[in-house]
Amino acid sequence: MPTSNHIVSALYQRMNRVMTGFLAAIAFYTCLPVPRVERLNFQQVARWLPVVGVFLGGGLALLEAGLSVAGIPSLVRATLTVLAWVWVTGGLHLDGAMDTADGLAVDATRRLDVMADSRTGAFGVMAAIAILLLKTTALASLPDSGLPLVLAASWGRWAQQVAIARYPYLKPTGKGAFHKAALPSPMSILPGLIFLLGVSLGSGIGLGDGWFQAIGWSLGGGAIALIVPAWLNQQVGGQTGDTYGAAVEWTEALFLVFCTVLKGNSSPSA
Repeated sequence: MPTSNHIVSALYQRMNRVMTGFLAAIAFYTCLPVPRVERLNFQQVARWLPVVGVFLGGGLALLEAGLSVAGIPSLVRATLTVLAWVWVTGGLHLDGAMDTADGLAVDATRRLDVMADSRTGAFGVMAAIAILLLKTTALASLPDSGLPLVLAASWGRWAQQVAIARYPYLKPTGKGAFHKAALPSPMSILPGLIFLLGVSLGSGIGLGDGWFQAIGWSLGGGAIALIVPAWLNQQVGGQTGDTYGAAVEWTEALFLVFCTVLKGNSSPSA
């Protein structure tokens, strides 16, 4: 029979694994500093993607709220928030979206080579402009962008989990190959889905028309996060580290646009 010391030790080890796993995901997917701890395990960071999204989106929502209190106009506030969004992720996902756009602009035989090229082409630049404009204008159009920011970052990262788990990875030796081992099957993404449905639906508590929006956030976020990786897979014939980034960026941008539509439909008539 385990003693109290054994139980405490087991709980401590479990909490330590959870904390080091989360810190590894923050270190891998963002530019934020993390405490120095031994043996961060980066092999399982993909499992933490939705949680990283909530953490990241929450920080951006706090920034946006602070800028609002400071009296910054909505469009400037949205622009600063989006720039912070790019900075805190190191442009990791945006770079993937740009490389993917360049790859989709050429024939299939050259696609992977173009995507691997560090040089950015015209289509990559246009994709980046489109994503940044969609995010900025959508945020500026939302009277309260706090929860949409959290959910956009979260559903975007669940879209990456979908891309990892549901579709083949085209480069066995690529930088993103170890993600496939962390999420080997579609069943691997169910915890993230349940977590995000809880966040989306739970956010409706206490809001005037919150349940309508919460259900919309859940259905819309889930649908966009499934459609974007599926479209990328159809175009590329599989997934790469670049398409993982594209799935995140386009899901985030399209979800924020969806939130403006949802908010417009839920607003009372004049």
